[in-house]
Amino acid sequence: MERDELTELHYITPIDNVPSILARGLLSHRRVAKLGHQSVAMQELQDKRAKVTVPGGRPLHEYVNLYICARNPMLDKRKGSHLDLCVLRIVPSVIDLPGVVISDSNAGSDYVRFAAAPSGLKIVDREATFAEYWTDQDPIEKYRKAARKCAEVLVPDKVPAPYVTGAFVSCSQSLASFEAIQSGLPAVVDAHLFFR
Repeated sequence: MERDELTELHYITPIDNVPSILARGLLSHRRVAKLGHQSVAMQELQDKRAKVTVPGGRPLHEYVNLYICARNPMLDKRKGSHLDLCVLRIVPSVIDLPGVVISDSNAGSDYVRFAAAPSGLKIVDREATFAEYWTDQDPIEKYRKAARKCAEVLVPDKVPAPYVTGAFVSCSQSLASFEAIQSGLPAVVDAHLFFR
């Protein structure tokens, strides 16, 4: 993937978390654990991610994980909760922050590769990351496709709130919920993103 192909990054979160995010920024798993918040994370996956160390010596849970494409297996697994969720839009210049790392697939998956940003974008398979589907009759290939759909940009500790520029929601009902929090962020309905 080339730098000019990265138009935005995504962060999946409950709408109720947005006011805290705008006040404190997006925080790493470790930092946000100290705060009261709702999580979309699956515990078994977080347990696996807790054992991952990113090259350079920092635990994966010390990074904010941003998806290159939020229409991925994670959001698919949470599509039943779409009314409560939003996908925050993050400016791509976040990859220029110090210590940012790119993963070519889900950072907790087997056989993941990491590379320093911004040049590390070259390890991301753009076609696989933005593929419409990740199904395959071969279970190993299906796993690989699903992992590549979840390529990540890992930002140490925190993404400052000004990098958040807007949000996607799934429908008019979730749009009303988003507008009710009075975040000041523009929100757009994108049913396709939420598998609707």
